[in-house]
Amino acid sequence: MVICSRRPLTDASSSLNSAEPVQLSEEEAEQLAKELKLQLRQGERPANDTQAIERMVAGLGDRRGLLRLTFAESLGSVGSVAVPALCTAMCDHENVTVRRAAAKTLTLIADRSALPSLLKALLSDADPVVQGSAVGAMAVIGAEAVAGLLDVLVDPANSPMQTGLASWGLAFVGAKAPEALREAARSSDARIRTAAIGALGDQIQNLNDQEARQLLQDGLTDEDEEVRAEATTLMGKLNDSNWAVPLVLPNLRDGSPLVRKNAALALMKLEDATVIPALEKCAEQEDDNTVTPILRLAISQLSRDA
Repeated sequence: MVICSRRPLTDASSSLNSAEPVQLSEEEAEQLAKELKLQLRQGERPANDTQAIERMVAGLGDRRGLLRLTFAESLGSVGSVAVPALCTAMCDHENVTVRRAAAKTLTLIADRSALPSLLKALLSDADPVVQGSAVGAMAVIGAEAVAGLLDVLVDPANSPMQTGLASWGLAFVGAKAPEALREAARSSDARIRTAAIGALGDQIQNLNDQEARQLLQDGLTDEDEEVRAEATTLMGKLNDSNWAVPLVLPNLRDGSPLVRKNAALALMKLEDATVIPALEKCAEQEDDNTVTPILRLAISQLSRDA
């Protein structure tokens, strides 16, 4: 087997454009991996010249997982200078194994200059592992990745897989750079507020972020129904019924059927049977036939658990 690494189409170094693609036989890849592993064990940084980087990137296509791991760790040790070659491999290589490994390696480096390429991989690569690894790399970069992830979430053209990964990435970033997510939750764009509020859960639960709690509480009465609906849903996921129930109950009478449905589901998930009378009263008065079954479901579930 021959392992080949494509050269970047554009790069600051003209030598990358003129040189032939690097190819490694299985024997060459194995020997290079041994040399790199020894360097890593001795605490030495691998060579970071163009040829050395290209050889390591070529090694990411090896069929042996342990060798790919050695090449990835070595490129991670090289750091930012390896980012252009890794971005090109992730976005342009015909071998999905190389694209996956390159995206995962960029997670080790966490260089913000990779963000445009990571976003491109999320939106254009058909492979879900590449997409997920690209978002993982964006998430570890931190606050600088928030804008791109939000753009993915608010674009209706993106797939459920892409938006789901972006949502996960935002939640991860929120734990590392909470102010970036809090700022997004205050956006004048309702779509951005909706996406950001939906990602506040981790920092509320794990960081006890009081400012994030207030933003979520404010979202329950936001002027936009999508924001109110998202905030209501998140309330039901926080396992804090003492705080959430009094705040969610008013949304059973919200002007939006979507918010009313989400309120019933949130109260059901909070597992507080004291809300059953309120749900029963709303069910009697509800005139939207898409909401009534949800109210009945919540009543049934809470009555069973009581």
